Amino acid sequence: MGVKIQIKQIFALSLLSYLRHNTMKKFFLFLFVSLFFLPLKSQNKGERLYEVTRNMPSFYDKVKQQLTYPMAWGNATEKNFSRWRTEARKVLMECMQNRPPTPDTYNLEIVGTEKRRGYEARKILFNVSGWSRIPAYLLVPEGKGPFPAIVMLHDHGAHFTIGKEKMVRPFNVSPEVTADADDWAGKCYDGQYTGDYFAAHGYVVLTIDALFWGERGQKEGADYNGQQALASNLLQMGTSWGSVITMDDVRSTDFLATLPEVDPEKIGTLGFSMGAYRAWMLSAATDRIKASAAICWMNTTDSLMTLTNNQNKGGSAYSMIVPGIRRFMDYPHVASIACPKPSLFFNGTKDKLFPVAGVQSAYDTMHQVWSSQKADDRLVTKLWDEKHFFNKEMQRETLLFFDKWLK
Repeated sequence: MGVKIQIKQIFALSLLSYLRHNTMKKFFLFLFVSLFFLPLKSQNKGERLYEVTRNMPSFYDKVKQQLTYPMAWGNATEKNFSRWRTEARKVLMECMQNRPPTPDTYNLEIVGTEKRRGYEARKILFNVSGWSRIPAYLLVPEGKGPFPAIVMLHDHGAHFTIGKEKMVRPFNVSPEVTADADDWAGKCYDGQYTGDYFAAHGYVVLTIDALFWGERGQKEGADYNGQQALASNLLQMGTSWGSVITMDDVRSTDFLATLPEVDPEKIGTLGFSMGAYRAWMLSAATDRIKASAAICWMNTTDSLMTLTNNQNKGGSAYSMIVPGIRRFMDYPHVASIACPKPSLFFNGTKDKLFPVAGVQSAYDTMHQVWSSQKADDRLVTKLWDEKHFFNKEMQRETLLFFDKWLK
């Protein structure tokens, strides 16, 4: 093959030298050489054909075209909304295969307390499932209860050394953990611990470590490789990391409803980033949640599964994958299982993780669902002139939202 190419090159160069002074001949030369070399590429039988670009298969658009979401409200054959909610939630639970079992007893243990202005911070242990006994922070307002409560859900952030400490100011910990938490509160929450902020305004707050974060991580340190290995290992054993996280949140809510300080009919959930995903998933998965707020996590598969979006890198996506659910519903369809409950969604126009077009499309889908049930006044969606960040003004509006629906 190499000898043939060299002969062609020598012939072409000789012809070019002979005809270089004649314009018409140059035209025919260009035509001749173009035709002469046209088949060269096809002759290279050893050339490799690559089929993956930026972690995506070349046929990714064709895969997305197959996603018709037959269980979405409006697409499903069931036209009674109440029955659809039941069926859609059943599908979601079936996709969360081999779920952690409900614990026989929560066996609450208080291991530390700290008085704060207007509330008490408690470090507790309880059985979140038949498989796991976990640490958590519980904040209880001063005064006579029962109080409304918030299940506070931490973010991902590729930062695994702390989890619950991202939402509640830690105590009785090392200076390194305190500094870590303070730094994270500044980076993502405008310097304010949202758990403490809500407790100071009269809410019981519960926050746990999701599996792989903080005290539920691994002794040798957690990183991206570790999280992907954990997710893979759980999949190989018939369950999924995302399902474990969601069901731990569900069981945490069940536990919270048993506490004498809590009004079980006034429990909400709030989260930022991955915590926002956890919040609307939790509201979809259980009606113990009466209102939810999701900050900086809502979009569509079509907008997230592209060659340029961060979601296609894996990483944080592993913690939010429920195998097979896309065959039935997209993100806003799953979130709509919570309808007609009060639900708040904030996103930022400068958030590079979530394309605004996808955010707006998801918002539109959810408004159609809430409107169909004459409950659109219970769905709050807002785009802020903000990056991937939960600033104090957003926190204030979120508090007012919960005050409206839970107080």
